[in-house]
This record gives sequence, structure tokens and C-alpha cells, in this order.
Amino acid sequence: MPKLEQTEGYRIIHNWMADKGYAPFDFQLKSWKKYAQNYHGLVVAPTGFGKTYAMFLAVLIDYLNHPEQYKKGIKLLWISPLRSLAKDLQKAMQTAIDEIGLDWQAAVRNGDTSTAVRRKQERNMPDILLTTPETMHLLFSQKKNSRWFKNIRCVVVDEWHELLSTKRGVLTELAIARLRSLSPNIRIWGVSATIGNLEEAKNVLIPYKNVNTTIVTSKEKKKLKIISLLPDEVELLPWAGHLGGKLAKNVLKVIYENNTTLVFTNTRNQAEMWYQLLLNEDADLAGQIAIHHGSIDAKLRNWIEDAINEGLLKVVVCTSSLDLGVDFKPVDCVVQVGSAKGIARFMQRAGRSGHAPNEISKVYFVPTHALELIEVSALKEAVKKRDVEARTPMVLTYDVLVQFLVTLAVGEGFDKEKAFEMIRETHAFSYLTKDDFTWAMQFITKGGKTLHAYEEFHKVVFDDEKELFVVKSRRISMLHRMNIGAIVSDAMLRVKFMKGGYVGMIEEYFISKLKVGMPFVLAGRILEIVHIKDMTVIVRRSKAKKAITPSWKGGRLPLTSYLSHYLRLKLNDALQPSIRERELKFLNPLLTTQNIHSHIPKSDEFLVEKIQTREGCHLFFFPFEGRLVNEIMASLIAYRISKIQPITFSIAMNDYGFGLLSDQEIPVTEENLKIILSKENLMEDVIASINASEVASRKFRDIAVIAGLVVQSHPGARKTNKSLQSSSSLIFKVLEDYEPNNLLLRQAYTEVFNEQLEEARLHEAFDRISKSTLILKEAKSYTPLSFPIKVDSLRNTMSNEKLSDRIARLQKQQYKLIT
Repeated sequence: MPKLEQTEGYRIIHNWMADKGYAPFDFQLKSWKKYAQNYHGLVVAPTGFGKTYAMFLAVLIDYLNHPEQYKKGIKLLWISPLRSLAKDLQKAMQTAIDEIGLDWQAAVRNGDTSTAVRRKQERNMPDILLTTPETMHLLFSQKKNSRWFKNIRCVVVDEWHELLSTKRGVLTELAIARLRSLSPNIRIWGVSATIGNLEEAKNVLIPYKNVNTTIVTSKEKKKLKIISLLPDEVELLPWAGHLGGKLAKNVLKVIYENNTTLVFTNTRNQAEMWYQLLLNEDADLAGQIAIHHGSIDAKLRNWIEDAINEGLLKVVVCTSSLDLGVDFKPVDCVVQVGSAKGIARFMQRAGRSGHAPNEISKVYFVPTHALELIEVSALKEAVKKRDVEARTPMVLTYDVLVQFLVTLAVGEGFDKEKAFEMIRETHAFSYLTKDDFTWAMQFITKGGKTLHAYEEFHKVVFDDEKELFVVKSRRISMLHRMNIGAIVSDAMLRVKFMKGGYVGMIEEYFISKLKVGMPFVLAGRILEIVHIKDMTVIVRRSKAKKAITPSWKGGRLPLTSYLSHYLRLKLNDALQPSIRERELKFLNPLLTTQNIHSHIPKSDEFLVEKIQTREGCHLFFFPFEGRLVNEIMASLIAYRISKIQPITFSIAMNDYGFGLLSDQEIPVTEENLKIILSKENLMEDVIASINASEVASRKFRDIAVIAGLVVQSHPGARKTNKSLQSSSSLIFKVLEDYEPNNLLLRQAYTEVFNEQLEEARLHEAFDRISKSTLILKEAKSYTPLSFPIKVDSLRNTMSNEKLSDRIARLQKQQYKLIT
């Protein structure tokens, strides 16, 4: 067998690249060789080094060398998590195909694809199909769909690290299993950024026995330059949210020093605010600035993406909607507003600038409060060590299993035994028992033990003639196709102008608080409500100078465990920073104040502060474990203290710690602190400290939607969030009373423990605390670490006084005590 470099296919591709002034990177060449040797695998390389070409060109080389092995129809299936990503890739692939001189067609199929284009594709599928996990399952639900997939040679899963730890990843695993059953020789490849568990990521994507697998990594490393924008002076009592706005002038300076800048925010709410902030600061940006997030009309998003590529925009304020693999050549700078809360997320966003080999990715960090500068110092350390988060794959997601079985039944029907074997081959369902599968079959055919009396849950029937399980009801088939997927969002309302023209989407719970005529901001426009009809908000332009910025649920990202670890390490050396650590040097007055009035915890210490004020007794704990874990810990600690003495608390938290406030003396001493922070009976006490059934009931809503127990989308309508919750809550209660071993019910509790209660991380945190020196400090006033938590508690209280005025007054009182 000749070496790859000696083949005709390689020569054609090599010459094409040489004509464009390119030479293949080492990892691309290795990917091509491994593909030619019939390997399956995972390609890992930095942003901008051509991961796409590593796999796309591997298939082209193979085709050019063995055209007789390729038949009509889809040859390469490319699955990606983002629609915008697919559009960009299709353009690059088609250009390459045309320049090389092949008669292949690359096409996109997803939720934005028109009905006419879909029908055309179904008659004559393209050679390369770029799609999403949800669209793959929609294709499986079509009649006679297997004919489209029998000649596929390769499936590539792009941005696999983003899918891995989600139910969309499970959908992808099931899609690949189905493709393998139709085309047994299909090669499976993933394309990924660096993650902490690469070997596991590969094994989840390719769990199949008797196949050769490999991980191809790049020798090239992306150069990253992280620059903090520092305020004029350090605030000794910092608080979250206000500082970023004060740095808008600094951000403008950065924007004008570069060609095109992406300003990343963590939330859509923050994006809308920063769009207005930059425009207010410099009106000349009008026409050169845009805003991009998931609630903006797809046509507008597409226009913005094209405008970035053409260099027409100076700055785009965005969210994670532009996080992934979208290749914008003119972008030479990224600004991150506030902490990205994770190492991988920060590196991903930074990689949007300098998106070409050997270019430096330049990212400016804008703190929204002073303590976030410690996070930047921690980020720099993690980036230097190339230490990024692992992604934990999901297993035994019975809601996705049930949906998949109905999808197969809606499509061509399925054989029970063959379906079981196919599903068992995936990583997600490798531990699926025969009993569990029998439960799933009873659930889709009879509604299980509890819901058998309701005809609407008898979805699948056995067809004696075909000897397959099928769905015969047209209504059930239609509703199922409308609700395929694993993304369960809060009820969204369309926002349209009175004269037509679509603006975007807004969450139902936000718009329900507004009255007719009240101005609000969306897509950078100030609008006011005319009326609401069905699921559409009719609006017109408002002349108001000020307006409410929408808030979307899921607002704040929690700090990852990896970044928490580096944050604690940085605090360890906070008072003796190295010359290069300008963030810690800048924060020295704040950190010194913290040390004088309380303590700066070392990495092997755990700090608790006790403070008496006119409000009562405050107790502040500092685990530095992120908002979600701190919230659970707060409930747990409050519960344990109340067992010592009956007492009620109000609770506040941020990413660094949490505070308990009572109008009574809190009975915590150095002697009993060890018991209060003990790792003994941890989860039993957690369950006792929260209403686990209520939390599980809310989690069950999403599971019920995915499993088809409650239907979210109907023709021309969509169930409201409130309606979904009440329907699923009713089923939850029925199952708890009459079928406590129901697998969907069990799954709700499992997901609560794994995701919301972060059980594994809680155990690790309490294990670390048990080995730490516990330090209880009594302070005379709020300290730099406790003040931001106190401010967070003020956000949830009612007052006629503006929040900023209340905080300024509180700061003034406290400054007298600490200076």
C-alpha cells in the first residue's frame, strides 16, 4: 500500500493548498493518514489552525483515491451544535470543492432551512450535509429515511466538547448508533478544543469494540495575550455590577485601536446594557456597532455575521452566541466583560480574535467589580499551565431514550431486540438493563403502570404486518416531530413591529411584568408594547430616553471547580504578588485592608467572619466554590446551626462565599465550627435543608417535555411556562404517589443531585474543608470579601431608595470603620 503522500488524492489537495500559500500542519497530515488507515478518532487543535480541514480534506483525499467506493447521496455528514457554525463551514467547504474541481455539493439543513430547500434535499441529498443533532433526529422521523444514510462514509461531530456533557450529546450518540446500523463501515470522527478528559471524550463518541481509534493533537499552541483594564483607583469595599460601566471609556479606546472587536458578556441582559453604554459614550459608533445574542431574529444575526466578515462593523456586543468556531477574519481583538467563570470558556472566546495560525489572540478583561481581578490572575495561571475543565458525559437519560424510540416509531418503525442492541452500544446507555428497556417500551405503548388509562400516552403500537413498533396516529407523529430535541427553554414570545418586521424573542416571565406603553430594550432598540396577542408581542419604536433592559433566566454563570482551585491558590500569595501580577499589585490596598480587619485565607485554610451590625448578627463563609455550590452550602449550614438552636436566617451568596443574617445571636464558636462544617451525613443534611421534592418537580418539567409527557409546541401555539410547570407537576405528584420507581421520576432526582446540588463537587469541597485550618474572625465592619455578599442581599429587598444610593450610603458608613 503506497504512503499517503504518494497518492493522487494527496497530490491534488497538496497542490491546491500550495496554490493558496498553505502547507498542511502536522496534525492535519496525521489526521489524513489515520483516516486513510480506517481509524476513527478525535482531532484536537487550537482555534484558527484548521481543525475543519483536518477532517473535511481527509474525506476528499480518500474520495480522490477511491472514487469507486463512494455512491450517490450523502458521503460526509457534519454535525455541529450551532446553526451559525454550519453556515460558515458550508461556505468554506463549497469554495474548496469548487476550486479543487469536484462536482460535490455541500449544503446546510437545520431549523433555519426553508421548507422548499428541505423538500429539494429529500429528493436529492447533497454530498456533504451540515446539520445539528436535533435535525438528525427529525430526519430519522421521516418515512423511508434510511435510504439517505446507507452510503455515508464518514460522520464528523464538530465542537464535541460543547455537546459532550449535555443531552444534545446523548442525541448525537444515538444518531451515530442509528447511522452505524444503516452503514456499518462509517468512520466516526470528532473535532474538539482542548478539554481535561480527552480520552474519555473520545471513548464516549466512539465506544464501539473492534475499531481502531486515535486522538490527533496539534503541536502548535495558540498564543494568548490577556490584558486587564484597570480602574483609576481600587475600591476598598467592592460590589458587583457597577465597575464595568465606569470603564466604558477604556473599552472605547481599545475598540478604536483595533479593526473589529467582539465584546463578550455572560448574559443577554448585559449585552443589551453594554450596547447602550457604548453608544451613549460615543454616538459616532452608530452604524458601526451591532448586538448579537440568541433572542435576536435569525436574519439579523446572519446579517451581523456577514457584516463582521466583510469588515463593515467596528464592534459587536455578544454573548456565547459567538463563542464557538465561527471564523471571523477581521476580528483582531476580544473584550470580556466580567469574569467568564471558566478557563475553557475564556480561552474559547479569546480565540475569536487572531483566528489564523500563529496570530496572537488578544483579549482585554473588564472587571465588573474589583475582586474579579483575582480571577484574571487565576485565569492567567491556568492558561499558562494549559489546565482546562473536564466535561462529564451524561448517562441513562431515560427522557432522551423514550423520545428516540418514538422518533424511530414515527419514522420507519423499529424491531424491539435490534433497537435494544443498537442503543446499548452507545456510551450513554451501555448500562441499560433489559428491565429498564422493557419499562421504556411499556411507557411508549401503554403510558407505563400509572398513565395506562390515558389514550394520549398510547403512542406506539405493534404492526403485525410489518412486525415492527410504529406510530400510526398522524396527530401523534406531527406533535412528536414538532417537539424533537433536548433544549427545553422557558416560554418565549415573538416580538414584532405593528407594520411587520420581526425583532426577536423575549421570555414570557419578563414581558408579563410590563404594562402597555412601557419602554424596554431589545436588539439595541428602545421599544414599547402596543398589545400582546397569543404568543406575539406587538411593539413600536419608543421616544423614551431610558428603558428597562430585559432579564433572561439562567442569568449568572457559576464559577467552575478548576477556576475555583486557581482562585484559592492566587489568594494564597495575594499579599506577596510577583512583579508581573499587575492585577494583584493593583488590589494590594484592598487585600491589605482585608488582612488587617480579618484574614486572607491560604489555600489550606477556611475563613468564617462574624460581624454585628444594627440589622443583627452576620456570618460569612468563604468556600470560593461558585454560586451554585455556595447556595447549597448556605442552606446546609443554616440547617445545621438551627439544630443547635432554633433560629431563622436570610441568605445571600456570590461566587466567593455566602452570608447568613439573623436578628438573634448566631451560636457559632471555634469549638462547634468543625461540627457545622463536617463532611459527616453530608447529603442527608442537604436533603433535609432543602425541599428536594420541590426542586425535583421543577427539574421533572424539562424531563417531561423531552420525554413527551407534556407537549411544549402545538401547531400555531406554544404552551406557556406556567402551563408546562402545572401539567408536569401534576404528573410528578401522581408518579410519586403511585409509581415511585418510575425511571423518569428517578432521573429527576439524579439530575438534581448531579447538576443543581453538584453532589460530587460538594463532597470534594467538604473533604477539602475537613483538611483545612478553620479560622473564625470577628470583624467590626464589613470586609472587602464580605461587602459584595451584603450588596447581593440588598438586591432582593424592597425599597424606595435606588440601589446605588443605598450602597453608597453603606460604603460611607463602613469606610469610617475600616480606615
